[in-house]
Amino acid sequence: MTHPRNPIPTVDIIIELENGAIVLIERANPPYGWALPGGYVDYGESLETAAVREAKEETSLDIELIGQFHTYSDPRRDSRQHTISTVFVAKADGAPKAASDARAVGIFSSQDSLPTNLAFDHGKILNDYFAEIRGRKEGHPPAKQIKS
Repeated sequence: MTHPRNPIPTVDIIIELENGAIVLIERANPPYGWALPGGYVDYGESLETAAVREAKEETSLDIELIGQFHTYSDPRRDSRQHTISTVFVAKADGAPKAASDARAVGIFSSQDSLPTNLAFDHGKILNDYFAEIRGRKEGHPPAKQIKS
């Protein structure tokens, strides 16, 4: 019996700094462009553990997960293969430094300051994120909170 190919689980992390800015990485490998820190979930690893690991590997930051934002599953979101990404929102202190497969790290203070060459579907993810931030300011509830 053959099994169909399955989507690959990934995580992406929206890292919020103390000043309200977010951290993006410039990818050193194809597909090039700016992206949220993130990557593949290893076998035997939880989504949360993968998010903390990927953030550290790519930005050198220790993060605290605040909540799960959304899951993105469009089969076209990654041109290399079908991935399903669970996106987390996290807090971090300190100055990020590019590491692992990140060519550079950027700090962006608003939606208007984001680079135009965003990889994958990260433009959509960030549009959704900033729309939720605006909604919070208008009194709407935040993303699902992680329970300890």
